[in-house]
Amino acid sequence: MGIEIERKFLVIKEKWNQADKGPGKLLRQGYILSDPEKTIRVRLTDTDGYLTIKGISRGATRQEYEYLIPQEEAEELLNNFSANEVSKVRYKVEVYGKTWEVDEFLGANEGLIIAEIELDSELESFVSPTWVEKEVTSDIRYYNSNIAQTPYNCWVEK
Repeated sequence: MGIEIERKFLVIKEKWNQADKGPGKLLRQGYILSDPEKTIRVRLTDTDGYLTIKGISRGATRQEYEYLIPQEEAEELLNNFSANEVSKVRYKVEVYGKTWEVDEFLGANEGLIIAEIELDSELESFVSPTWVEKEVTSDIRYYNSNIAQTPYNCWVEK
């Protein structure tokens, strides 16, 4: 069974802008199914496509199955079957032996920056970078599938 253990954090923009992060990768992702108990997502990068199925989150843990698909098929799926989408630039940053994925959202979600770290267990300890702020792992507003439906810049309370 595919399991993902992931924690999410808001990022302090000023500190992040000063960080050594290297080049980012533009991602377009859309949701074929976005349900509180499961999502089916298609992601398109400049080189690849991915089909991902995720189950309901229990704490920081959920089932996840991800498959590499041809880039052209990912684009067709996004264009023909996606109910809603997000675009973002993703950076992968090594901090104290752990890989952090930091997403700078674009379009109606511009201004939102989220950092994610995948762990081997929910109890695993790690050191947060200086640009990490508040944890939002259990705040469903920050799920990408929800951000696609209700963009960050439409939120009354942030």
